[in-house]
Amino acid sequence: MRARIFKLDAFTTQRFRGNPAAVVLLPSFPDESLMQMVAAENMLPETAFLVPENSDYRLRWFTPVTEVPLCGHATLASAAVVMERLETDRKQVVFGSASGPLQVNKTAAGYTMDFPARFSDRVSLPQILAEAIGAVPVEVYANEYNYLAVLESEDVVRRLVPDMALISRLDRSGLIVTAAGSNGYDFVSRYFAPAKGIPEDPVTGGAHCMLAPYWAKQLGKTEFRAFQASARGGEMLCRLRGNRVELEGNCVFYLEGEIDF
Repeated sequence: MRARIFKLDAFTTQRFRGNPAAVVLLPSFPDESLMQMVAAENMLPETAFLVPENSDYRLRWFTPVTEVPLCGHATLASAAVVMERLETDRKQVVFGSASGPLQVNKTAAGYTMDFPARFSDRVSLPQILAEAIGAVPVEVYANEYNYLAVLESEDVVRRLVPDMALISRLDRSGLIVTAAGSNGYDFVSRYFAPAKGIPEDPVTGGAHCMLAPYWAKQLGKTEFRAFQASARGGEMLCRLRGNRVELEGNCVFYLEGEIDF
């Protein structure tokens, strides 16, 4: 089988920044073990597999080690492939996914994605969490997907050198750390998911589905400019709309070709 493949840097306007994703265009989904092998071969945070479905598309996402139910940056990359390479007259696409229909609109500044909000509850501090990040959070929240550790300052977030082995032992698949931002950003964050084969994800749409509801309560507003302070770095606009979160960002094409598998 041969398939078109695209590689893009998402949530950035600069190549080699943001979060890299691969998008593989297929006529139908092959066996998931084969998709997992392709994702492992790509060795990117996410590989999206894109299949036409009626007038839109269906989407699945794989890290190098597992399939995930939601991925923001690879959805953004997939929308760019559809609207900049496959159907250049389109201004909107809806992806069928494990997280329901995900609508993406093309805007003057890039793309706006409509995702489900991920609300969370405050929980007691797991002792292993503080040990894993080498800092004591101000407070900790959790949902079924991630822990969210609120730290005392942006500087602490940026300087963390976490223990990935300990993070992988948490009873959630990922850990978000966050603090109030500066220089025009409402908040900053980082995201660690070694259990999913991603020690640190450069820029994470799904994490912001949890961050936006948290910061809405803290700041008393529903629109935010956010920065993910990984080594590559990336930014997005977030808007909380009831039980949905709008994530707006851009991406840059890096590679286009074919794979044989």
